[in-house]
Amino acid sequence: MNTVNIAIFLSGSGSNCENLIKYFSTSEHVECALVVSNKADAYGLQRAARLGVPTAVVTKAQLADPSVVLPLLQQYAVRFIVLAGFLPLVPDYLIDAFPRRIVNLHPALLPKYGGKGMWGHHVHEAVKAAGETETGMTVHYVTPVCDAGEIIAQYRTPLSPDDTADDIAAKEHALEMQYFPQVVERVLQETF
Repeated sequence: MNTVNIAIFLSGSGSNCENLIKYFSTSEHVECALVVSNKADAYGLQRAARLGVPTAVVTKAQLADPSVVLPLLQQYAVRFIVLAGFLPLVPDYLIDAFPRRIVNLHPALLPKYGGKGMWGHHVHEAVKAAGETETGMTVHYVTPVCDAGEIIAQYRTPLSPDDTADDIAAKEHALEMQYFPQVVERVLQETF
């Protein structure tokens, strides 16, 4: 496998982004070449910059414009995109340009608790309200339908009836920290 440049898209704090950058920092085959956010104040941009990874902010209007985003990704020779807490829907042109080369991390066991409005704390509150006995994380390919792409991997954790939504979030986040980089690495090995 030759070196694959990846872009990480995020909207928030960037803990998964930082985890991925650190995980691949010693890799001979994977380079975290660019971090993109739709929010200029996303803390993940600071994390990436601190780790020496170039960053870019793409507004909602710019995200909808292939003449903005595709040249940006070409500039950094990006061949694969990882969504790590990126909230906007990925436009069709980007999915077409990166077929089966965009993956997303979802903080629940899809197909449950997916789709529009199901992100972050909304997911964990829904899991709590439903009285689930387990939750987990899902990594899936991105398609034009939100959270409906082919599932690549899922990891589970048991829940207690006493767990709050914050407890559920913490348990699920621990799975992300442990497994997400490994799943991305495996997909890259299988793809390239």
